[in-house]
Amino acid sequence: MGKTPLILTVPEGAALRLDKALSAALPEGANLSRSRLQALIAEGAVSGAAGVVRDAKVKVGPGEVFTVVVPEAVPLDLVAEDIPLDVAFEDAHLIVVNKPAGMVVHPAPGAETGTLVQALLHHCGESLSGIGGARRPGIVHRIDKDTSGLLVVAKTDAAHQGLAAQFAAHSVERQYAALCWGAPSAADPRLAGLAGISFEPGWVRIEGAIDRHRADRKRMAVVQGGRHAVTRVAVSEAFGPAVRPVAALVHCRLETGRTHQIRVHMAYAGHALVGDPVYGRPRAVAKGALMPEAAEALRSFPRQALHAETLGFQHPVTERTVRLTSEFAPDINTLLRELRASKA
Repeated sequence: MGKTPLILTVPEGAALRLDKALSAALPEGANLSRSRLQALIAEGAVSGAAGVVRDAKVKVGPGEVFTVVVPEAVPLDLVAEDIPLDVAFEDAHLIVVNKPAGMVVHPAPGAETGTLVQALLHHCGESLSGIGGARRPGIVHRIDKDTSGLLVVAKTDAAHQGLAAQFAAHSVERQYAALCWGAPSAADPRLAGLAGISFEPGWVRIEGAIDRHRADRKRMAVVQGGRHAVTRVAVSEAFGPAVRPVAALVHCRLETGRTHQIRVHMAYAGHALVGDPVYGRPRAVAKGALMPEAAEALRSFPRQALHAETLGFQHPVTERTVRLTSEFAPDINTLLRELRASKA
């Protein structure tokens, strides 16, 4: 049986336990959970400078290098589904799709059907990557169920490894469009006083380590000792009074790609995304700040107003530059029309 080795270097600031340190070192898209890493450690599939390590709790330090040998992919018991896909780019090695809001990327409890993976199984047939221990489309990165936009998927292991390396090196261009409450500004003393906030020409830089919320394990949060995360935010258009906008269209550039990163960072900055049911809540709109229709559209928007609009990378096989953009999802366009009408 073939094996896929992963060479992982314990990052600075990583937890001292081996399983946690390896989890922090994994490249984005490796598709290995911490429980899967623990199993691989117990099976003798992890080795360091001193040889095989079988204790997931052993203490390790920054800079130590470990090899994780991942077993060859096995068939995954998933049924392909004939679900239409909006394909932005496709060749023999990879496919980029424009995912609609409401579609889960991979099956999970409560979402066993109608997922992007099942649609890809039907669309791509047998030409799919199998890294991660199960035959599946090569999911290199994910976007939340209720986030729309561009997602690249590997068809071959070579493409998967090449793309994963680019994500790990932060060389992939990823820009999202979002609608947030208020408008981030360097002139806001509250924002300027937050730890991890800095300002670059035209951009607000948010640096805050992200990990599970200490009290609510279903949420992520900016926490000390979490995984390094950086988001850059630029205001494109503000709505409402100039001195205190009600909402803004922003563009967010990811330097890293942590779970819920944009949503967590924007909430941390005090500008949660419109419609976000986990990290935000509808805000009161002062009378006269917007037309009633626009105010109601903001308050009632049914999902986080987040769209993966730009994706750029070097093709892992042909080495050509691939850069794609996606139009806003229809519901975001409708909300923008209401907001812009309120400015007229």
